[in-house]
Amino acid sequence: MIKKNDIITLEIIDISSDGNGVGKYENIAVFVPMTAVGDVCKVKILKVLSSYCFGKVEEIITPSADRIENLCPNFSKCGGCDFLHISYEAEKKAKTNFVKSCFERIGKIDVPVNQCKSCDKVHRYRNKAQFPVRKDENNKAVTGFFAQRSHRIIPCNDCLLQPELLNEIAEYIVDRLNQLGIKAYDEEKLTGLIRHIYFRYGEVTGQLMVCLVSTKKKVWNIDVLVKDLVAKYPMISTVVLNINDKNTNVILGEENIVLYGNEVIQDVLCGVKITLSPHSFYQVNREGAEKLYTIAKEALCLTQDDILLDLYCGAGTIGLSMARDVKTLVGVEIIPEAIENAKENAKQNGIDNARFICSDAGQAAQLLVKEGFRPTAIVLDPARKGCDENTLDAVVEMAPSRIAMISCNPSTAARDCRYLVEKGYKVQFIQPFDMFPRTKHCECVILLSQN
Repeated sequence: MIKKNDIITLEIIDISSDGNGVGKYENIAVFVPMTAVGDVCKVKILKVLSSYCFGKVEEIITPSADRIENLCPNFSKCGGCDFLHISYEAEKKAKTNFVKSCFERIGKIDVPVNQCKSCDKVHRYRNKAQFPVRKDENNKAVTGFFAQRSHRIIPCNDCLLQPELLNEIAEYIVDRLNQLGIKAYDEEKLTGLIRHIYFRYGEVTGQLMVCLVSTKKKVWNIDVLVKDLVAKYPMISTVVLNINDKNTNVILGEENIVLYGNEVIQDVLCGVKITLSPHSFYQVNREGAEKLYTIAKEALCLTQDDILLDLYCGAGTIGLSMARDVKTLVGVEIIPEAIENAKENAKQNGIDNARFICSDAGQAAQLLVKEGFRPTAIVLDPARKGCDENTLDAVVEMAPSRIAMISCNPSTAARDCRYLVEKGYKVQFIQPFDMFPRTKHCECVILLSQN
């Protein structure tokens, strides 16, 4: 019987959807972080449960052919990346298997899963960065990234997933916080001011938003910080103070105070000019989003006779990228600021066949059903928790001939597709897409049609 603190020899035969290597010992699954398929390791058992256990590598006896040199000194400490130790081809293979496993186990859907597609950038692809700021033992502000499953800061002055410029500006801001005596947030005592530095970057326009998340509206010397910041980095278009005084893991509060500029930046996605506020949803990988949305658009085979419903539309990016190919576009999003962005995005692009509704997706879908609205095609792009049954039931009642689901969580996508299949739809194809290289996360596009 395997016990805690046992040292075992284990061959890694698979990678789980949470990024851990998987081996079998005495018919029990052992999950081991930072391993690769083909590794033979000495593993120390850390936790034993009824049918599986967790361990950590003590020694790699025989390394996998998938292993590569890790370029980041913080890998395994920071909670950001999962796959810097394996080749990118091995990572894409693992993600293809993640999606396949979910649709077989959860969805009970027997449809071939295409090989995972990717964008060209494996590093430096993020257009959004969120740096936590905390007080260290010397009462100084520090930043970096949270360690896995904790809020302990791992200092990091060059995250490989983010443009060098964002890493540099974050370091500069923290230095100026300390020089100006602006206090960092203390999560244990719930004291201090600055708790996050949040960036949004328009890759096409070059515009940059800096958002400082504070517990209070009054921040001594913040005007000096902003003046120095925009003088040193003239590409900064706007600086916003976001107020979040709650004891929560949510980064942004509801209130924004504009310190410089006009609170928004612009970018271009799929040929559509996009206006973004701090709260707007926007894919963190612009190049990847263009490819992902193109896959969804081609799958739907849209024509000028189509009426398109874009549920969970955010700032309208998906629907607006398809608006000129359809007769009518309706977008639904629960975040008011995002809906205002979507309306502005439609206006500045001269798109006059779109309307946007601020509502919960399920409630809006049910209201549209009562109105007699009958879309011929629907795009579903929910958050990680997937769609609720009210939304799916309303979708089924509207009876579109085609549904394109874009999901960042294969598990909930498989669950929701199973529900739609039980209501009469058929899954036509499943295309995994690696929007977030070097992490465990994987997007996928699923096309469903009426039987």
